[in-house]
Amino acid sequence: MGETEHEHPRDYLFLGTLFVLEAVALIYFSAVADYADAKVEDGEGSVSSFYAMYQDVHVMIFIGFGFLMTFLRKHDFSSLGMTFMIGCLSIQYGILFVSLFHDLFDGHDVHLTLSIPTLVIGDFAAGATLISFGAVLGRVTPVQLCWMVVFELVFYSINEYIGAIELEAVDMGGSMFVHTFGAYFGLAFSWIIGPPTEEETKDEESTYHSDIFAMIGTIFLWMFWPSFNGVLAGESLHQQERVVINTVLALTCSCLVTFFWSHLLYGKFDMVLVQNATLAGGVAIGSSSDLVVGPWAAIVIGLLGGSISSLGYVYLTPTLNKWGIYDVCGIHNLHGMPGILGGVAGAISAASADERKYGEHITDIFSARDTRSASEQGAFQAAALGFTLLFAIGGGLISGLIIKNLTPRKKTLFSDKDDWEVPHFGAVRWSEVEMETMKQAESGI
Repeated sequence: MGETEHEHPRDYLFLGTLFVLEAVALIYFSAVADYADAKVEDGEGSVSSFYAMYQDVHVMIFIGFGFLMTFLRKHDFSSLGMTFMIGCLSIQYGILFVSLFHDLFDGHDVHLTLSIPTLVIGDFAAGATLISFGAVLGRVTPVQLCWMVVFELVFYSINEYIGAIELEAVDMGGSMFVHTFGAYFGLAFSWIIGPPTEEETKDEESTYHSDIFAMIGTIFLWMFWPSFNGVLAGESLHQQERVVINTVLALTCSCLVTFFWSHLLYGKFDMVLVQNATLAGGVAIGSSSDLVVGPWAAIVIGLLGGSISSLGYVYLTPTLNKWGIYDVCGIHNLHGMPGILGGVAGAISAASADERKYGEHITDIFSARDTRSASEQGAFQAAALGFTLLFAIGGGLISGLIIKNLTPRKKTLFSDKDDWEVPHFGAVRWSEVEMETMKQAESGI
């Protein structure tokens, strides 16, 4: 049968890629993964302790990140659909690589006992890859995204092992290992991919309604961020309680200071800032969210995070774009710089931690404090931040070079046209949609 206007050539490279990656995951989980021992009569599992917050994190990954990236007027199917696809791929490969490298580096037999915290590890890995996705949103193909996820999670898992196990750094909310890593990996990857031409950026814009959809993602992320920071925090010693309190205080402050900067700099409120910089407090407080930093410190960190993010969008992003470090979603402002701030805040908090704040249980929070002083722990925290930047940038450059040279480039940037069956992409109807969009823009709607 001849090809109709609704039929497109099959992308066998994508089909082969997804088939191979899922086959590898199936083989790995079949060979080494199992549940907890069913013969243990008093086994209560981990659902009651972790599932509620785990589901909050799940909402952040698939609804929060997905809708936050729907601001591009012709890219909504791809923003939501690719978030769905690479989120699932990242969960599987995040669990796979983290467990694999932990066992290999520790000299253990490769074995994985699945639990709810294991699934949380997968969601954290998905958070890192979706942050990186934001830098290249609308500029890469589904094939390139799949391989970006795989390469990134190799570097992510090695960096996480070095930071959390070898350096014994504390990073409860992932300021370093998730946000900083994801941001700078994505920026390095984006630099290798190269910036779009002026002609290719014609669809890199939003509409009134696409920005409203993006705000759905912002609100979901803002509401559930305390769960992201605190899902793996212990309930003893009030750790999880501190995470929630500190994160809420930081988020409220980053929200308020964003409205302040937006009105000061523009004379009106700017939706780009409100969609993104309002969340920076959750990133910035992450590393120290479970520590006794004081409510005032959470407020200051939130104000600084929101300020850095807001000013970055206004002044730094245009400069980076001119340098070829093209950042579509502004991940440097929401995740990169606030993540570094969070890592520094965590190092300062660790360096000031003593028995007066934590009592005799200080090693329950800083596991290495039985052999380290407070200042030494702070130095190791800073070293973990340095290693994260090194692995993220180096990994992004290497991955970008491989993927750019081995996969075809996306044809139509910032558009669903190449990859989706979209009702309004018929020649006549699409022109009508474009005309209506132009009329709305001209009338100020």
